[in-house]
Amino acid sequence: MSRALKIVGILAATAIALAIFAAIVFVLVFDPNDYKDTISEGVKETTGRDLVIEGDVGLTLFPWLAIELGRTRLGNAPGFDDTPFASFESARLSVRVMPLLLRREVVVGTAALDSLRVNLQVRKDGTGNWEDLGEAGDAPAAEPAGPDVQAEGPSATIDIASVAVTDAALSYSDAGSGDRFELTNINLGTGRIAAGEAVPLEGGFAFRLDPAGLSGQVEIGVTVAFDTDAATVAIDDLDIGGRVEGALEVPATFRFAAPAIRLQTEAQTAEVGEINLELMSVDLKADVEPFSYAGDPQPAAAISIAAFSPRTLMQELAIEAPPTADPDVLDRLIVDARAKVGAKAITLSDLKLVIDDTTFTGRLSLPRSADGTIELDLAGDEIDIARYMAPAGEEASAGEAGGETVEIPVELIRALNARGNLTIATASLGKILFEKVTLGVNSADGRLRMHPIAADFFDGGYRGDVRIDASGKVPSISVNENIEDVSLEPMMKAMYDVENVTGTVNGTFRLGGSGADMDAIRRDLDGNLSIELIDGAWEGTDVWYELRKARALVRGEAAPKAPATPRTQFSSMKASGKVTDGVMQNDDFFAELPFMQVSGKGSVNFVEATVDYTATGRFLEKPEFVTDVSQEELDDFTKAVIPFRITGPLADPVIRPDVEEMLKDRAEEEARKVIMDKLFGDEEKEAPPEGEEPQEEKDLEDQLKDEAKKRLKDLLGGD
Repeated sequence: MSRALKIVGILAATAIALAIFAAIVFVLVFDPNDYKDTISEGVKETTGRDLVIEGDVGLTLFPWLAIELGRTRLGNAPGFDDTPFASFESARLSVRVMPLLLRREVVVGTAALDSLRVNLQVRKDGTGNWEDLGEAGDAPAAEPAGPDVQAEGPSATIDIASVAVTDAALSYSDAGSGDRFELTNINLGTGRIAAGEAVPLEGGFAFRLDPAGLSGQVEIGVTVAFDTDAATVAIDDLDIGGRVEGALEVPATFRFAAPAIRLQTEAQTAEVGEINLELMSVDLKADVEPFSYAGDPQPAAAISIAAFSPRTLMQELAIEAPPTADPDVLDRLIVDARAKVGAKAITLSDLKLVIDDTTFTGRLSLPRSADGTIELDLAGDEIDIARYMAPAGEEASAGEAGGETVEIPVELIRALNARGNLTIATASLGKILFEKVTLGVNSADGRLRMHPIAADFFDGGYRGDVRIDASGKVPSISVNENIEDVSLEPMMKAMYDVENVTGTVNGTFRLGGSGADMDAIRRDLDGNLSIELIDGAWEGTDVWYELRKARALVRGEAAPKAPATPRTQFSSMKASGKVTDGVMQNDDFFAELPFMQVSGKGSVNFVEATVDYTATGRFLEKPEFVTDVSQEELDDFTKAVIPFRITGPLADPVIRPDVEEMLKDRAEEEARKVIMDKLFGDEEKEAPPEGEEPQEEKDLEDQLKDEAKKRLKDLLGGD
């Protein structure tokens, strides 16, 4: 037995020696360069293309079966330009001979390819210059083996030492669309590639996309392991980074890293775990839950965006930050949430959103399609709105002639599809503090509705329904608003910096207008409004004193002493009216003071923010507080109708008795008495029925008016 084994060993050694000897002789006498033309002719016959091998062809048979090609190029398809379809400077591939012969093991050395160039082109008719290669390579499919036929021997295994691709480039151009895409400076290197072994890979490339004008650089590093028995793919230490130029005015940097990803190929599931995404100054971390990648993947993850400055990001993206009263706002943004990718939207639940000093919690849904709807349900703690508004200098100029005005954000409203609710515990706007703020939003097709709107402020409340229609050429706004039990004193102080009125205000406003900005809308404003002030006082103006002073002037008497603290109390002031082109006409003005009732009519110009009213007052028979006047003076007031003028700025109007009208009334009375004395003397006349004017007085109406005008002229010092 041992002798037989010895003979077999001798024969095997002899065969190997003969094979080595034959390989040496073959290499010495065989020159593969002699067959370059034959190879080129075969390629031409098969593909119709020219293959030019300019460099040398090297061949080694033992111990490595290795082939090395020098500069080589493959011509373009017929009908395309003369640019080679593919070319390279050198290529090398080697396989160990003995493992292949004895154990069917394919042991490959380093597979190297240098300066590969691939040129993909599409003609205007849509034909690609690679399509004929597929046709040339078509061959009849091999007949399947019968059920009893089995492959003999063990299957071959592959073991590659490494793969190295250096300085490669790929270009794609489409003559029909004008698009062009280029990958250049492609470098790719791997470690050992073998069954059951993790394969490290490193590389990178530059790219350019025209006519979009995008370019940049991408670097990648990863380790990949395949387990065919377990049907798994392990991706470890994935790290992709780079920059993109042309999308923004400055280069945009990015980086994506994932420590460990596991794919179950048969079950089509993925375990991603922790990932990190950096985009410019934004750093997002996520812990991804296992999910199926079959069909439309819908992963879920806990995400966290570390604090970053939106203002800095806008600067990095060459976006001009909006001017704000506080230059330090928009300096901090933090996001924590559970993100779920759904069929139609990405939902952020358990959301915590921090903007500067304000924290919002709730839920936010972002659509995956351009025509989808944003859905939100957020609650905030506190915010100072004034910090985010335009600087004070710009706001001041907005109301001046030629100054800027607030434009309606038409394009934003037209693009906004959103619905939901926002609540804020406290929101301040300058000196105005709103509490328990509620805002409902519904926006689609260029129509924005904010309803319900509610807030508590100045001991009262506001309720509103605001609609903006930007679907047409000219935007329009309509409001349906109510204020109830609002304290006047702090409101006037906060809004207009005046402290001359106290009390409580209630009001309803049903208004609407069209225009590109708020100034135009005010000029076009139409609708109705009503307002009531109750249980208050007008500080700085003493109507009672003004009346006494006017009476003294009419009678030529000395004016009374002015009060140290002028003040006029009122129990109620009411007004309602119709608004046309920004001006309200009010015909039912009514005010009730402790000593008189005032009624009248006038207008409020919302464009100019002014008021102009004429009114008349009638004294009560027994005023409550009047104690320092004579009976004669009191009789004059209780028997008279007192005219008033209310004019000036809407925030601080001037209320004065109309002295001119009082003088006119006084002159008419004097003239009436003179005429009546001349005509009737002291004779007693029978009183007419109650409610009727004496017939004699009726007949003398015109004469009385003429005489009154004359007396008025005399009193005023006229000619």
